Amino acid sequence: MTPIKQSHLTIKTLSYNMHKGQSIGNMRNVLKKMKTAIRDIQADLVFLQEVRGLDKDQRSNAKSSQFEYLADSIWHHYAYGKNAVTDRGHHGNAILSKYPFVSWENVDISTNQLERRGLLHGVIRVPNTNVQVHLLCLHLNLLEGGRSKQINRLCDRIDMVVPHDQPLIIGGDFNDWRQRISDVLHQRLGVREAHLDVHDDHARTFPSWMPLLKLDRVYYRGFIARTASSLCGQPWRALSDHAAYFAELELVIPTPSLKPDSKPAMLANDSVSIKRKLMM
Repeated sequence: MTPIKQSHLTIKTLSYNMHKGQSIGNMRNVLKKMKTAIRDIQADLVFLQEVRGLDKDQRSNAKSSQFEYLADSIWHHYAYGKNAVTDRGHHGNAILSKYPFVSWENVDISTNQLERRGLLHGVIRVPNTNVQVHLLCLHLNLLEGGRSKQINRLCDRIDMVVPHDQPLIIGGDFNDWRQRISDVLHQRLGVREAHLDVHDDHARTFPSWMPLLKLDRVYYRGFIARTASSLCGQPWRALSDHAAYFAELELVIPTPSLKPDSKPAMLANDSVSIKRKLMM
């Protein structure tokens, strides 16, 4: 039997609750400093929570949207899911990617009127291969009852639309201070948590100036976790109230990766409409 040739790709992943570009206690706008800090990490994928898609405040650094301001010339591909609308504009989750999106969709997973939550699901294609990676970015409720319902919706979503043999990354603020979600996701979806795998413990990410609570996570399937860390030193501790979470995930790509006639996974929005949808 001829062995299957393989190549390895390391995908640098950052997940960050950016607190709408505000410092701890909403004392000042730190969006410009966030941009520098995020760019210095040189991540391939950035999962953002509490990011403004529209900011009517004239003092904002972002003249369009915060996620476009952060993406700039580094991440040419992005998707945004609007979750909460206020007098100042709207905010939600976003994914910045160095790889092109095949499709994306934002799913409402709100359980009450006070916490507007969404599940942003994108599919990217690794260039020069037929490999597709599913990306899910979310920010769960503060109360455990609501989180449990949202985890059920997440699992149902993945069971329904993500083929088991396609790689998967889930990043976000899970508000899981009691550390109950990882076991549930592993049992139902077969995913693993990066920091838990590498360090045998979840990352402490909140509050950023003295992290105690383990709220932010990166889950994966079809990868190998090589590194994972909570970025709680300078400059991160003076930015959002959450520390950023960084992980390096290694993807093993068979050559050829998939059959030539395989069709891409398509969600509600195809890649042609991404720019138009985001600007609406």
